[in-house]
Amino acid sequence: MKAAVIGIGSNSVRELIARNDGGIFDRLYRDREGTRLFAGLDSRGMLQEESILKTADAVARMAETARRHDVDELGVFATSAARDAANGQAFLQAIESAAGTVPEILSGEEEAALSFIGASRAVKDGCFCGVVDIGGGSTEIVTGCGDEIRSAFSCQMGAVRLFRELPIAGKEDMIPVEREAAAILRKKTEETGPFPRPEVWVGTGGTFTTLAAMVRGIPWTDRTSMHGTRVSLEEIREIGEKLADMSMEERLRLPGLQPGRADIVVHGICILLAVMESFGMEQITVSEWGNMDGYLWKKLMAAKN
Repeated sequence: MKAAVIGIGSNSVRELIARNDGGIFDRLYRDREGTRLFAGLDSRGMLQEESILKTADAVARMAETARRHDVDELGVFATSAARDAANGQAFLQAIESAAGTVPEILSGEEEAALSFIGASRAVKDGCFCGVVDIGGGSTEIVTGCGDEIRSAFSCQMGAVRLFRELPIAGKEDMIPVEREAAAILRKKTEETGPFPRPEVWVGTGGTFTTLAAMVRGIPWTDRTSMHGTRVSLEEIREIGEKLADMSMEERLRLPGLQPGRADIVVHGICILLAVMESFGMEQITVSEWGNMDGYLWKKLMAAKN
């Protein structure tokens, strides 16, 4: 069976096409387009028409690609920005028209669970681990073992969200961003109660692949080489401070930094530092897999086998 999924995030629209052949998950094609949907939310919580149209155009193009690959199933989901939007129904209608299929808005808990299913493949089967997924509008944190989810929650802090609220012009500006992220996380954990602390942690999303690329000294496009890279708290802080003191032009010259992430990457790193400090992590393993893989496996592929 061959399936495709289009994920509409707060920072980008992504596509993954994969085949499930006798239980073997084989990625066939991937695509990404930066759309910054979250940036299109105005003060009333309304997604502006320009942002909706830009996102719908990307979805339409990717849906056509899926059809050319002759997929058996196509799924479309949206995350934080769509969850926040007061005009979410109008947005969904535009996406349905573009994709030719009904999209769904994932709850924060659903997004966290799917990220775990995908990202936890970076560690050995049966290992009790935690997954951190830093997006543009939200951050998901989940723990589990195998297919068992033990805890999952979503925080209203993402790289684009904090970029809009707290500018960073140098490493000293990282401090208030980390404090804000820590406060949001502390409030969330107080609401959810005791949180299990696994020894192994995995990270998924653009913040993590950027860190892996910079630690390994490889281009950001070399995704397969990033998978499984371990980065320490000390390395992450060092990279964050180095980037914070750079101009945008200097950042754009770094081969390990995806151009569309250059302005928000330090905010993502600040969120990660706050999470790691809060949960006592000394290092984290980078996973190249995430909620797209989890969606295909659980929502589209496992159900058919």
